[in-house]
Order: sequence, then structure tokens, then C-alpha cells
Amino acid sequence: MGNLIKVLTRDIDNNAGNFFLDFENAKPTEAERRVWEEVNGVLREAAIILQDLQSYSGAGEAIRQAIQHPSDERVQEQAWAAVVPLVGKLKKFYEFSLKLEDTLQNLLEYLTSSRCSPTQHLEQEQALARQFAEILHFTLRFDELKMTNPAIQNDFSYYRRTLSRMRIINQTAEEHNEVDNELANRMSLFYANATPMLKTLSDATTKFVSKMKGCIKVLRYQPANSVEGLLNALRYTTKHLNDESTSKQIKNMLQA
Repeated sequence: MGNLIKVLTRDIDNNAGNFFLDFENAKPTEAERRVWEEVNGVLREAAIILQDLQSYSGAGEAIRQAIQHPSDERVQEQAWAAVVPLVGKLKKFYEFSLKLEDTLQNLLEYLTSSRCSPTQHLEQEQALARQFAEILHFTLRFDELKMTNPAIQNDFSYYRRTLSRMRIINQTAEEHNEVDNELANRMSLFYANATPMLKTLSDATTKFVSKMKGCIKVLRYQPANSVEGLLNALRYTTKHLNDESTSKQIKNMLQA
């Protein structure tokens, strides 16, 4: 989370934090509107995701009955019928995390573009800055609800165990299920994390920073007369270039 904030606030200390964020009345400018509308659509969906997660009650009783009566086919069918639609919800949550990851990268790209400083971005593009804050709020709320609801892990574990048994009995069983084994493996990694949405944001930021590094690397191998001005701008406006925490690769890329 600290690195995520640094991406947007790396030069605020130089400006003594001397600007005002009016989140209450922030409206998108015409320049911001395309990105704002994209993010706004995702945030509307995020509100629905939180409602669904908050009302997620699980199939605990049906699963307990199935475990206690392993040879009762009717009880097994009832448990499966209870779990499948819930796993469909968990799939929706997981797929939304992928959409949020892409959206965050687009938002960061706009808020950290070279046309002005990070402070100026936050000051001039407050509608997008507010959306960034709303993404963080959603992330923390989603992970809070997930951590306090053990039914999510229990339901999904039962689904995977049952799916494995079905595959042993009938190799085509997963064709009739909304979540096949491959997708179930990816979802399992997502839900195994204590704070899955926060990890999603962290991964999105890491990818974004890696992409920035890649751009610098490309510039290094272009004709000097065509990119030297841009490289100089990066050298002399990057506040933390000489910090110990800055990777050696970045320092080497920007050496004169």
C-alpha cells in the first residue's frame, strides 16, 4: 500500500502539501472524462460486489449434512445444489478483481503521466483522485468482509473436493459446471490470500511500475539525439533517483 501511495505523491514533500483536495465537489474535466467514466462504471459494479459479499451466508448446514451422510445421494445433491450458485458468486468476485486490476493501471497511468507533476495531477484532476480513494475504500471493505466470513473458504473448499470426486467418476462432469478445474485453481490462489483485493492492487501497481521501467529501458536504446531531452527530464525531476531504496537497474538506466 505504501508503494501505491508513493506512485502518486512522490513530489508532494517539495510542495509542502500546499494544495486542497475537495473530494466533496470534485467534478471531472473534459480531459479526465474518458478515464473517469471507465472508472465510474467499475466503481458502480464495486458497490454491487460489496452488497453481494455482505449478504453471503454460505452453505454451511448443507455441507455439514453431506459430510455426516456421505452415502446419502439425496443429501449430496442438496449440498451440491446449495454450493454451486454460491461459487458462481465467488467467480464474479474474482473476475471483478481482474477488471479492477486493469482499471487501476489505467488510472495510475493517467495520474502519473509526464504532462505535469504528481502534485499538479492531484490538484488539477481531483475527480480522478477521488476515484482512486474510492478504489482504496472498496478494497479495504471487501477484504474486511472476506476475512470475517469463513463460509467463503469452506464453500469453495467443498466445491473443489466434490469437483475432484466428480472428475474421477465422470471425466466430463466439469463441462456442466460454471467453474472448471483450471479456473478453480486460480480462484483458490485468490481466496487463499488474507487480503485478496489488496494483493490485486499491489500486483497492479507492480505491473505498472514494471511497465514504466520497460519504457525507460526502451528509451536508453534509442538514438541519443531523439530521446536525450526526455531522459534528462527523468534524471533531474525524479526526486528519489539517488535514494538507497531505488533499484540499481533504474539508477543504471538513467545514468548520464
